[in-house]
Amino acid sequence: MTALLNQQVLVLNRLWQAVNICTARRALTLLFQGHAQAVLNRDDGSFQTFNFAEWHDLSRTEPHPESIATVSFRIRVPRVILVLFFDRVPKKEVKFTRQNIFERDQNTCQYCGKVFDRKDLNLDHVIPRDRGGPTSWENIVCSCIGCNTRKRNRTPREAHMQLIRRPKRPKWRPFVQINLSLARHDSWKHFIDLAYWNVELGSDKR
Repeated sequence: MTALLNQQVLVLNRLWQAVNICTARRALTLLFQGHAQAVLNRDDGSFQTFNFAEWHDLSRTEPHPESIATVSFRIRVPRVILVLFFDRVPKKEVKFTRQNIFERDQNTCQYCGKVFDRKDLNLDHVIPRDRGGPTSWENIVCSCIGCNTRKRNRTPREAHMQLIRRPKRPKWRPFVQINLSLARHDSWKHFIDLAYWNVELGSDKR
């Protein structure tokens, strides 16, 4: 039962936008408190919502293997819930970290355009620091060892090199950070556009 209660549940706001992931334990608590409704994807492709009493009745009339037992009844673990009192998509700026620069540049040298393992990439100041170049989103790019050696302490123009794209600060993103490497339930597919969540950081204009 503990394993089921720790399963991931997708949280939607009142606009049916994916805004978070919580545990099944938390989802059932919100459902019981009347703060959320369970969302069920029917065979005809439609979506139906259930309050706690309705979800309890469904669990009894349509038994499901993903159910947990309480003292007096069994209840199905929801995979998607709709929060009733929340219609915003909170935002959080992407932190300026080495890992996020690699993510923005997709582990690609911004001079030769080749993809490398992170251990074979450096972070290069486009305008060298001793020329006043800042350590910022707009002046740091991934560079392979060969291109970094070739560029040395020069600007790209001085080194006769060209950036494949201009570095910039990634666009603000919704706070929900869904790890695409994790197994996701089939019922999530309608609410998560993989192209959106996997968008290249920095490719959108602010």
